[in-house]
Amino acid sequence: MASIPLQQHYQERIARVLTEAIQSLDELAPELKAAMEYGLLQGGKRVRPMLVYASGELLGQADTAALDAAAAAVECIHAYSLIHDDLPAMDDDDLRRGQPTVHKAFSEATAILAGDALQTLAFELISSHQGSLGADRRLRMVQELARASGYGGMCGGQALDMMSEGKAIDRATLERLHRHKTGALIRAAVRLGALCADNMEETHLTALSHYADAIGLAFQVQDDILDITADTQTLGKTQGKDLVQQKSTYPALLGLDGARRLADELHQQALSALADIPYPTQTLEAFAHYIVKRDY
Repeated sequence: MASIPLQQHYQERIARVLTEAIQSLDELAPELKAAMEYGLLQGGKRVRPMLVYASGELLGQADTAALDAAAAAVECIHAYSLIHDDLPAMDDDDLRRGQPTVHKAFSEATAILAGDALQTLAFELISSHQGSLGADRRLRMVQELARASGYGGMCGGQALDMMSEGKAIDRATLERLHRHKTGALIRAAVRLGALCADNMEETHLTALSHYADAIGLAFQVQDDILDITADTQTLGKTQGKDLVQQKSTYPALLGLDGARRLADELHQQALSALADIPYPTQTLEAFAHYIVKRDY
């Protein structure tokens, strides 16, 4: 697997922050708390928190505690989405990150509540953060994450995905679906990191948004490729599920080679966007490379 500078450092950092967030909860409902911890901390690449840290530190003078809060919030949203995606009413999967899914390890009702609680915890983490960021900036971050998570972002994209099962859709529709379902939260991660920096300018945010749009779509293209080329043990989730569920994918639409070419094109678009930022962008460049070269 391609590596990213500071990847282990970021993963260890977000693991500490997430563990503290869960452990700080009281014992009102121990099974629910355990399910939240299981769904949040049982593994994963931590792509979205890493993007928060990388984009915030890129601009310099970032509020460290704000970065931790934003990174944890994005991962809480991501974990909630996976818990709900795996439910019988959605993708009906038994395996996630090489372990039984939350509804299998606990119960379906507990999994629903765990996802709900992680979603709301995300907004509590950002809104209650006490640091150098003013109330206006924190409000903007809450709005950013809300848009990316809800109807106009991840949830809307998931609805489009479900509506498209078993249907032949064109490339424009497939792109629209994935820019919402997968890309919106990746875009939010990059933008949230930038919003934690005191010297953030709107031109920086625009360039980073273009970068995020490119890698967000590339991430999904590579996921579609890996669903064909990798095995269940490597993926940590059921291989070939897209084909079984008759989902529209980039390899199905463009062929495997065409999907790989698209991933490479999106990689170049991401690098071009970074060229407009007058700061060292090596970590984000390495991340773009990782997106299209990862093997799980």
